[in-house]
Parts: sequence; structure tokens; C-alpha cells
Amino acid sequence: MLKTDFLIIGSGIAGLTFAVKTARRFPDKTITILTKANTDETNTKYAQGGIAVVNDLEHDSFQKHIKDTLIAGDGLCNKDIVELVVKEGPDRVNEIIEWGTRFDKDKEGEYLRGKEGGHSEFRILHHKDITGFEMERALIEEVKKYPNIHIHNHWFVIDIITQHHLGFLVTKSTPDINCFGVYALNLQTGEIEKILSRITLMASGGAGQVYRTTTNPRIATGDGIAMVYRAKGRIENMEFIQFHPTALFEAGISPSFLITEAVRGDGGVLRNKDGEAFMERYDSRKDLAPRDIVARAIDNEMKRTGTEHVYLDCRHMDESKFKAHFPNIHKKCMDIGIDVMQQMIPVAPAAHYCCGGIKVNAIGHSSIRNLYACGECSSTGLHGANRLASNSLLEALVFAHRCAEDAAENIGRIDFNENIPDWNASGTTDPKEMILITQSLKELQLIMSDYVGIVRNDMRLQRAMRRIDLIHTETEDLYKSTNLSPQLLELRNLITIGYLIIKSAEFRKESRGLHFNTDYPEKSEMLQNIVL
Repeated sequence: MLKTDFLIIGSGIAGLTFAVKTARRFPDKTITILTKANTDETNTKYAQGGIAVVNDLEHDSFQKHIKDTLIAGDGLCNKDIVELVVKEGPDRVNEIIEWGTRFDKDKEGEYLRGKEGGHSEFRILHHKDITGFEMERALIEEVKKYPNIHIHNHWFVIDIITQHHLGFLVTKSTPDINCFGVYALNLQTGEIEKILSRITLMASGGAGQVYRTTTNPRIATGDGIAMVYRAKGRIENMEFIQFHPTALFEAGISPSFLITEAVRGDGGVLRNKDGEAFMERYDSRKDLAPRDIVARAIDNEMKRTGTEHVYLDCRHMDESKFKAHFPNIHKKCMDIGIDVMQQMIPVAPAAHYCCGGIKVNAIGHSSIRNLYACGECSSTGLHGANRLASNSLLEALVFAHRCAEDAAENIGRIDFNENIPDWNASGTTDPKEMILITQSLKELQLIMSDYVGIVRNDMRLQRAMRRIDLIHTETEDLYKSTNLSPQLLELRNLITIGYLIIKSAEFRKESRGLHFNTDYPEKSEMLQNIVL
């Protein structure tokens, strides 16, 4: 058994920021970070474009950023949350700069700012085309300065511990569900251990692996969202899965290599197989329309022309500037035989970001006491029905700060619960065939991609639910009878994520933002969040 004052699940920008702020405030308290892979293997690491922030009031304004976010969110953003994130953002970005993050500057020392889809001004700070990698690097270096922060790599959290594990019946209507810690599988020893905590932060990232094609790393299996749902916590807006319009098309390769939206911000043009710049037929903002519009446009062009991809044309762009701003994209393309100055880049949409998640309030409280959530696994109200490009890193910084501030006020009133039983694995055996797990995962990803992708309808959703129900039954039988493995745990979590996406999509009888249902092609007056 392990006891810790603060338990953080996930080591991306949200979790590490919370850890640093808490360690500074409480040098005498223990802060434990659990991650199922290496510390730096997170969605943060793969964020290319940058972080949206208004820190040049001469050319930009908070009101413009707020307006852009609300427009992208298609009526479902929480306006108060949008305002606080945009206005608190500059201070949080200044902090991470103080901790060593190096955003690109010009020769005069002024920050270089990019522009992406849905933004009315150039406000995206970036580090070449590996902004997330740079921010993660700086945060890990900062974390190392605090001896009371303990990082445990290769620990897979199985479930949140609540009153349910003490023998009480817990439902969604149960008042005051409490989080007492977690059960976690130590991947190095194979042992399942209980970890007691006074405060727990869920910062477990996204769920892109529920789809066959995604820009997310293999660890993005929606673990935190699934755990909170099983613990009877509130989840909302899971139908809004953002597909990034321009992932590099390589048949059979997953995860897909991301071609950041900043390439279009610098002048890249989308073209179909006939060489036509087609975006002007879909939106007056052309290639810099919000992602939901661009992804649907590409999807329609692919279906109309019978192709597996479209093209991103960068041949007219300045070669030296392209190499300076996008060195990794340039190298990746060259490695697979594409000279971006001579050839167009084949691109197609790929699952990229989960706009819904664990429902939290303005200070990161989930519906379960002593459990906070921030980052991609949370639903704060910032993104609404569609996330504005480069708002995710900003949201993570702002809410990590807010969670840390509130947790600091509450920690003194929370005690450990010493009555938690050990994990009971009696009656389980080693799995006889891993194909039972790997094949179910392939089936799940195909179901979600074919029936619950960019464009949906009621018949597809109903069929997907029937198929996923069978996979769920088979997987639960395995879970109850075999020793746990990370593969089985991830499959179980992804099935839950798939169910939540489908169920939320079934409830939304309209087309809004990232959710497009051909049976209900217009927006309705519902303007409400789907809470499960």
C-alpha cells in the first residue's frame, strides 16, 4: 500500500503543472504522479501547432479570442469559462516561460505568432512544429527540482476507490461519492496495489485510440474518463470528437503523423485529386475555417471523388521559412519520399481530440468529492461543440492552476480512509489467448470509424451500439476470469469510451459542431450539454 497527500494520474501538461504548483506550496507533503508509460509519453508531447494566448494587446484583444472560441464552439461553450481561460491565460503562459519553455522569437526578440483555423488574429505561440514536446520538456525539468514529487512510471490505474469498495451501493444519484485513492497495476512487478490519497487529480489525457486512424499516441485510451464513469461520476458531451483535418495519409500506419494547422495558417492550400482548391465551396474562410467544417469538407471530397485522401499544397511557400517553422514535418515528408516544395502532401482526417469528458466546474471539481480533473480528459465548458485550434494547452495550464489553488484550500480538511480493502484477484487465471483481446480492439476501432465517425446517422449509431454491446459482454467475462494486463484494461476502457460516444450521439437529435447526423442535418434549439 502507498499513501500520498496528492495523487496525480497522468504526466502531461495538466498533471505536471498541478504537481509543480502544489510542490511549491507544500514542500512537506507528498505528491505522487502515476503514468502507465514513460513520463514524457503523453498527448502533450505530440501537440505541434502551439498555444493560443492574447499577450499582444496592441494587435489583438481578449474579446476577439473569446469571440473566436464561442464561434468555434457553435453555441455550447460556457461563456464564463471562455472568458476566464482567455483572460487568465497570459499569466499561466508567462509562468511556463519562466520555467524554461522556449517559444520562437524573431531577430528582435519578439515572439513569432502563428494563425490557425477559426482565429481572427495571429496569436499562436509555438516552438517550431513541436510545441507540446518543448512544453513537456520544460515541465519535466521543473518537476525534477522538487524532492517531494515522486513519479512512478509504468503503473496502470485500474479504478478509482469509492464507497463502492467498502460495500455500499453507489449510483449516479448517490450524494457525496468520495474518492479515497486508486487501485493500480504495477507493470514492473505484476502486482495490483492500493494507493490511498487525500486529493486525486485525473489528468489522463484523451481517447483517440477508440478510432482506427488517430493522431494520438497508443496510450490515449480514455482511461480516466472510463474510470470516472464506472465510479458513477458525471461525463458530458462525448459525441464531440474532433477529427484533425490534415493527418499525413500513410495506408495502414497508426498513429498518423500530424500536419499541423499552422501549415495552412502560413499559406498551405487544400486540393482534391483534380488539383482544385475546394474549400472555397464550403466556407468563406476557406482553408482556415474551424476544424469541424474543414474535416467534413475533406470527408465529402473523398467520398465524392472516391479517394482515400486529399492533398495539402505547400509548393508555393517559401522553402527556407517552411524548413525553419516546420522542420519535423519537412523531415517526415522527405523520409517517405515527398519533397513538399515539389509535391503535394497526401492528407486525411484523423481522430484528434475529445471535446467532452469528465464534467467539472470552474475550479476543476468533478462530481466525485476530492477528485479533480483537468486537461483533455475533462469537460470544462471551454470547447463547446468544437475546440478552437490551440486552445487545449491553454485550458490545461489555466485549469491546472485553478485545481491546485482549490486543492490547497481543501487538503487540510481531508483524511485518509484506512478501511479500504486490498484488491481481490482470487479465482483468476492467465489469459489463454491474447487474440481475444487484440481482435476485439480491431473490431471496436472499425465499428467506431465506420459508424461513428465524422458523419453519422441513426441507423449507423444503432448498429454500432449492438456490435459494441457484444464486445462489452465478451470483454467483461475476460476481465472477471483472467489476470489483468494493460491490453485488457485498455480494451475495457475503450469499450466504455465507445459506448459513451455512441450514447451521447444518439441523444443529440441535431447537427452541431463536431456532431453531424444526416437524419438531423440542421441545428435545433436544444442548446444543451449531454450528460451521462
